Amino acid sequence: MTRVLVTGGSGFIGRYLCERLRAEGHDVTILDLVAPPWPSGDMRVVRGDIRDPVAVNDAMAGCDAMIHLAAAHHDFGIAESTYFDVNEGGARVLCAAMDAGGVTEACFYSSVAVYGDAPEPRSEDTTPMPSAPYGASKLAGEAVFREWAGQGGGRSVLVIRPAVVFGPRNFANMYALIRQIHSRFFLPIGEGSNIKSTAFVENLVAATMYLLARDDREPFDAYNYVDGPDLTSREICDAITESLGRQPVRWSLPLPVALLLASPFDAVIRLTGRNLPISSARVRKLATMQTRFPADKVRQAGFTPAVTLRDGLRRMTDWYLSEGRSQPVISHLPPARVGGALRETHKAAGA
Repeated sequence: MTRVLVTGGSGFIGRYLCERLRAEGHDVTILDLVAPPWPSGDMRVVRGDIRDPVAVNDAMAGCDAMIHLAAAHHDFGIAESTYFDVNEGGARVLCAAMDAGGVTEACFYSSVAVYGDAPEPRSEDTTPMPSAPYGASKLAGEAVFREWAGQGGGRSVLVIRPAVVFGPRNFANMYALIRQIHSRFFLPIGEGSNIKSTAFVENLVAATMYLLARDDREPFDAYNYVDGPDLTSREICDAITESLGRQPVRWSLPLPVALLLASPFDAVIRLTGRNLPISSARVRKLATMQTRFPADKVRQAGFTPAVTLRDGLRRMTDWYLSEGRSQPVISHLPPARVGGALRETHKAAGA
């Protein structure tokens, strides 16, 4: 039986991954800044920072594989230096601990954000051009693992670059969209023809397990993960609306009008530093920004997802209606330095 260390295992994707590992007979150790807010059973839990060698070595003890999820990833409230300290510096600490513990197999969850401004199609062979600290720091983390794998000795790194991940128990962007549509304060903006590549969490975890089981991977092997066929932003909104038992709205607000209506929220954000659900940047991101990424490589490897995108959206909407809308949204932001205070942001249910 394999013992797997999962960094960031207390989080959204981490829970699905840890539960899948246990279901397949693996022992699991979780390394996270916070304890799992869900029943972790006999999983070993180490509270600690991936930048702290003492905590990392403790968590790595007895493990023979590692899946690295922990990251500085929120798009608000994190300094650029913290992104790199966690996402690049943490990778160096983990690689050193793997060498000390004789661990040679790793999986690193990166992000399609590494592509940044690179032109389409943004496949695994595309030269990344990250345009924000998160994507740049994830690419720097990849470089650390690439260098580690290049040392040979049986070292192997599987890199997963997922698009926006959603599913039940997730409180990020898709949750905010479902909440706004459910509140009836949401209005479609513009044509909504921009593609939004997304990944349903259960499919992502299943793809990870499938790829880890293959013995024909390169020592450093990267895969985009996207569920297809892609949906436009309008199709995503319509699918959510239908899952709520409503008829989709057939008209839309012109983009200039929507940006004008968002301007007071921009002013509040500038004055208070609060992360509001409405802003001109969010309007542009939903209505105009295209985030399309091919995932041909994982399909060619033989993986077939079990859940369609529309079924995934329905499952998440059903969860929102049954319990998600009544739960407070809590975000955990990493401290600026090891040993610093973990920052939490709270938002009341339905806010």
